[in-house]
Amino acid sequence: MRFIKELVEGDRIIIQALIGSVSQGTNKSGSPYLNVELRDSSGSLNSKKWELDDNDKDIFVSGNIAELLIEVISFGGALQGKILSARLLDSNQIDVTRFIKNPPIPKEELMDRFYKLVNSIEDKDCKAILDYFIKKFGDKIFVNPAASSVHHEFSSGLLMHSVSLAEHADYFSKYYNDINRDLVVTGALIHDFGKMIELVGPAVFKYSVEGRLLGHISIMCGELRIAAKELNIQSETPILLEHIVLSHHGQYEYGSPVLPLTREALLISLIDNIDSKMLVLDKAYEGIEEGEFTQKIYPLDGRCFYKPKK
Repeated sequence: MRFIKELVEGDRIIIQALIGSVSQGTNKSGSPYLNVELRDSSGSLNSKKWELDDNDKDIFVSGNIAELLIEVISFGGALQGKILSARLLDSNQIDVTRFIKNPPIPKEELMDRFYKLVNSIEDKDCKAILDYFIKKFGDKIFVNPAASSVHHEFSSGLLMHSVSLAEHADYFSKYYNDINRDLVVTGALIHDFGKMIELVGPAVFKYSVEGRLLGHISIMCGELRIAAKELNIQSETPILLEHIVLSHHGQYEYGSPVLPLTREALLISLIDNIDSKMLVLDKAYEGIEEGEFTQKIYPLDGRCFYKPKK
């Protein structure tokens, strides 16, 4: 069974792939089709399912693993898959190691950077809350993805995203007056910890019932309330951290129930947007030749980005 990175134009082949992001489009005649991201440990392949049937709604769900017959074509300077047929695979037919993508930065390095940030916190309430969640979630912090698709969807993606935000928060806190450095770094580290409850699985992650019904933002807000009560914290630190969690998507339409109303929350929302968007763009550039444009990137308003020549 070949990996995605081994495919070449003209292949008509059966592959096994993890279903990443899925969106529906409409062709010129008004008929629906699916845009499907196919993934394995070697990379991803943007694909189309032009002729839809009743089984597609069950197969093409983020987190599923399927066996697919595809044709590989070249479109816009990049390879694209045309999905001819697909079926879901049973768990006993799956070698999960084929679908675990390693982070671009070694996990051990990310862990060192994480603990360096944790150990730099001087505020006693922030430190107590961090220690509480490190004890509660344990190794999940270091292995879980940050999403089932779109960005930081690989092993240790949550760790990489959290460390990146916290380091950026630390950097910017030096340049703007009155930012509470310990609060903003703590908020950056834990803002997405709800995803460890939202996404479940030993290797291939899917949304839990709680994740689908509540979402990681609401989940983490509840976890902070529990932590503050168990730690008997009387300061306003927990509610300020709750506000960072609730507002970090920055806009109502992006899933935040409130907008940022503190300097720390505003900073987190801005750098969270930067970090996620840059990872989305990195994925889109995979397999694109210099001097060519990507396909439409739906998380970036459907724009096609140019890859400059070096």
